Amino acid sequence: MLDAFINYLEHEKRASPHTVLAYRMDLEQFGEFCKLSFGREDITAADHSEIRAWIIDRVDQGLSPTSVNRKMATLRSFYKFLMRSGVITKDPTYKMRVLKTPKRLPEFIQETAIEKMLNEMVYASDFDGQRDRMVMEFLYLTGVRLSELLGLKWKDINLISDEVKVLGKRKKERIIPLTSGLKKNIILYKKVFEETFLNVNESDYFIITNKKEQAYPMKIYRIVRHYLDLYAQTTKRSPHLLRHTFATHLLNKGADLNAVKDLLGHGSLAATQVYTHNSMEKLKAVFEQAHPKA
Repeated sequence: MLDAFINYLEHEKRASPHTVLAYRMDLEQFGEFCKLSFGREDITAADHSEIRAWIIDRVDQGLSPTSVNRKMATLRSFYKFLMRSGVITKDPTYKMRVLKTPKRLPEFIQETAIEKMLNEMVYASDFDGQRDRMVMEFLYLTGVRLSELLGLKWKDINLISDEVKVLGKRKKERIIPLTSGLKKNIILYKKVFEETFLNVNESDYFIITNKKEQAYPMKIYRIVRHYLDLYAQTTKRSPHLLRHTFATHLLNKGADLNAVKDLLGHGSLAATQVYTHNSMEKLKAVFEQAHPKA
């Protein structure tokens, strides 16, 4: 049933390849645990006590509450799928409770640091340099996810209507406007792209390696870390940090929460509201500084 579940995730839920791989690994780990600990070969027949034992084992192995909760979510999805398929009649995850996790606000880069990184940094004039600048600017000025950036093709960039079409989670499309500054630099990047590779086809990936191959996640991580090391005073150095920064800066400037939700491609406001905490901290600071009775 594992293959059937994976097929369901890929084609019905339209989960990302990363999610599908994580779910498969979780279930394979659980299967190995059940086999070694209880002699059970088929996890479709696992009961609540076996699942609980695995969760306790994960905690004892030092996994964070967040990681354990994600594995619990995998099991819930799997056994709900088995219930709907008529394979089992009782959900063994029914009484499972999530572990408490500390509330952590998303880190973001200060506006002054972003300004220096985008305006004062001198990027090399060759393809690698202009591609790197485009990676940094596009992540911050559109808020796209890493996977969305990697999947972009030139056909998705509309320089007439100043917008980009993004394919997000579960194959949902959304339109993000391009700022005038970003549009200008896309045109410059396109020119270098054409000079380096002779032409630009609509089917070409937007961000590529210097061998004209689709860029891969670690390539983007290396680019982002390199430039953030120069300017950002944060503990994290990832493409997602620029997405957090995009959302936080918009809300700090008074952007509508629903509009930010749509730009980020969130399914609900709950996922977007985490950024309002950072905005609230700024409001409190302004209040404390400016109000005569503060």
